[in-house]
Amino acid sequence: MRTRVGYRWLLCLVWISTVPLVGVAEEYVTLPEDPYFEGFQPLKAPESVGMLLRVGDRLAICGDSITEQKMYSRIMETYLTVCAPQLGVSVRQHGWSGERAPGLLGRMDHDVLRFGPTIATTCYAMNDHAYQPYQEELGATYRDASAQIIEKFKSAGIRVIQGAAGPVGKMPSWVREARGTVKDLNLSLCRFRNIDIELAQAAGVGFADVFLPMLVKGHAAQREFGEEYMISGKDGVHPGWAGHLLMAHSFLKAMGLNGEIGRIVVDLGQPAAFASEGHTVLSVADGAVELESTRYPFCATGALDADDSIRSGMALIGFNDDLNRLILVVKNAPADRMRVTWGEAGRVYTSEELAAGVNLADDFEVNPFSAAFGRVDEAIGRKQAYETRQMKDLFHGAEGHADMERTVELTERVRESLVKGVAEAFVPVRHTLRLTAE
Repeated sequence: MRTRVGYRWLLCLVWISTVPLVGVAEEYVTLPEDPYFEGFQPLKAPESVGMLLRVGDRLAICGDSITEQKMYSRIMETYLTVCAPQLGVSVRQHGWSGERAPGLLGRMDHDVLRFGPTIATTCYAMNDHAYQPYQEELGATYRDASAQIIEKFKSAGIRVIQGAAGPVGKMPSWVREARGTVKDLNLSLCRFRNIDIELAQAAGVGFADVFLPMLVKGHAAQREFGEEYMISGKDGVHPGWAGHLLMAHSFLKAMGLNGEIGRIVVDLGQPAAFASEGHTVLSVADGAVELESTRYPFCATGALDADDSIRSGMALIGFNDDLNRLILVVKNAPADRMRVTWGEAGRVYTSEELAAGVNLADDFEVNPFSAAFGRVDEAIGRKQAYETRQMKDLFHGAEGHADMERTVELTERVRESLVKGVAEAFVPVRHTLRLTAE
C-alpha cells in the first residue's frame, strides 16, 4: 500500500515538474541525451522582451576575475562601438578578481554608481559557490546580496541584466577549499543559475544565460575537437577567447540586439545598388560596387578547433547568424555561378544563393574592415585596462584614500583621453564588392 501511494506521489511530482503552473517557474530545459548532463535541472530562462538598450546608455559591466580578464567586456564594448554605433552606448568595466556578490554590494556607491550608469550587467556566483557541492547557506548568501544589488541599481533608475556564471572545466588548483568533483561544482553552479533566473523574474530585470550555452557547447566542442578544448579555460575557470565570446553573446542577446549590421542589394540588370543605414553606395559600374560604411561587422580570425580563438566561439554559438549579419543580395546575376571579391579575398556563390542573400561577415574571415576593426578593439583594450587600474590601484590605493574626489577628477582626464582614442580609431571604411561571372 505504501508503495502504491509513493508511486502516485511520484507521478504527481513528475506532472508538476513538466506542466507550467501560473506564477511558478518550474519548467526545465531539455538537455542533450548524454550521461554528461545527467542530474542537471536548469530552469527555463525568461524570454527577452524587446530592446533593453537605449540610445545614449552608459553601461557598467560588473563581475569577478572573469570580468577583470577584460575579454567578454571588451568584445561587448567593441561590438557596441562598431556594430551598433547608432545607439551611442558608452561602457565601463568594473571587474574585481576574487569578488563575490556581497563584495560588489559593498563597493557599488564607491566604484560604480558615482559614474551614473543607466544599465548594468552582473556576473557572479563563481566565487560565491566556493568551488564546492551546492550548500544552501552559500546559495542564500548569494541570493540575498544579489537581490540587494538589483534593488540598489533599480532604485537609482538603472536597468539590470542578471548574468549567470559559466561552468568549470576542472578542479581549480589554487582554491584550497575546493572539494567534490567537477560535476559536483557544475551542478552547484546550475543551482546558482536557477537562483539568478528567480531573482530576475522576481525583480522584472533581464537575464543572461552564460552557464548553459558554455556547458552544452563546451561539451560538444570536446567531442568534436578533443578533451584539450576547454571552453572554461585552461585552468578550468577563466575562459579563453572562445568562452568569452559565448559570454558576450549571452549578454548582447539579453540586451535585445537583433544583429543586423547592414544589407546591400545589387541589381546587375540595371545596374544599381542600395544599402541600409550605416552604409552608403558611392558608385556602381562594371560589376563593382564601391561603398563607404560607418558601421562595421564584428571581425575575428582564428582556428575553429582552438579554445583561445574568437572565431571558434563564433562558430560554436552561431554568433554571425544571431548578431553579425552583413547581408549581400544580388539580383539578375548574368551567370549561374558568380565570384564575389571583397578586399583581397574572393568566394564563389550560385546565383540562387546570392538572390537569397549571403552573410559577408560570416563568409569573409579577413575583409576590408579587419584593420580598422583591430585598431578600435585595441583602443578599447587600452581603455579597459586603465579602468581596472583606475578603480583598483588608484581609487582603492593611497591616492584615493588621501583625496578621493581629486583622484577621480585626475583619473577621469586620463580615461577621457583613452575614450577619445577609441573615437578617433573608429573611422568610415571605404570598400568595394566586385561581382564577376565564374
